[in-house]
Amino acid sequence: MKSQRDILVIDDEQVIDQAVVKICGSEGLSVDTSEDAAAALKLLERDQYRLILCDIMMPDLDGFGFLAALHRMQITTPVIMATGYSTVENAVKSLYCGAIDFMPKPFTADELLSVVHRGLAYGRLTEKGHSAGLAYVPCPSKYYRLGYTSWSAVEQEGSVLVGVSDLFLKTIEGIRSVELVSSDDEVVQGNSCAVFTSLNHLVHSVMCPISGRILEVNTAAASEPAAIEKDPYFQGWLYRIVPSELEYELQHLVPCSSDRV
Repeated sequence: MKSQRDILVIDDEQVIDQAVVKICGSEGLSVDTSEDAAAALKLLERDQYRLILCDIMMPDLDGFGFLAALHRMQITTPVIMATGYSTVENAVKSLYCGAIDFMPKPFTADELLSVVHRGLAYGRLTEKGHSAGLAYVPCPSKYYRLGYTSWSAVEQEGSVLVGVSDLFLKTIEGIRSVELVSSDDEVVQGNSCAVFTSLNHLVHSVMCPISGRILEVNTAAASEPAAIEKDPYFQGWLYRIVPSELEYELQHLVPCSSDRV
């Protein structure tokens, strides 16, 4: 029988591996490390993990190749990609290819703990045996999502509504406060466009699914976080955006209709 471990870290930078071991170890989490993806795949044949943190840019087998290998091996462990600030487009691509989230490098201890908290919660909510309709509400079939975090819905006028998924809200386990950007601000796909502080005081950045200019902010939702939790896909939307590269960026989002196949 495979042994059960908490986290597998795959990164060719030892300083990253050591940081995750130290920070997550202080929270009582077991952490194994691997400096290349091929060796990590061998570990996954021997042990089971609740969460995988993987760098995108690695020699030989990169993060995209690793995700493809997991798919072939039918390993469904949630994967969070780590990326430098200059490779956000690759990070967005990794979400389309099956990663659930990504974490920018360098990162702080608080940023790491927040993304790990969400990743472990994601695994609990989506593990086999759960009914998706009971554990969380999936986004409407006509929407598009970025990872499991945020969604976009194209309106008839050409504007786009943006919000957070019910699954994201379930993983942060309760909203203490919400910080939104202002009208007329520009947002970029894959970059943070909102910050949620959860009841346990962890801070969670929301990745924007679409680039463009903010036409309208749902200030009512920001002032009443319970409205977002109650109805995240309709009344709890965050922004109305004038998109700048809609046709191109939709290609990097997952149609929510595919979640029902």
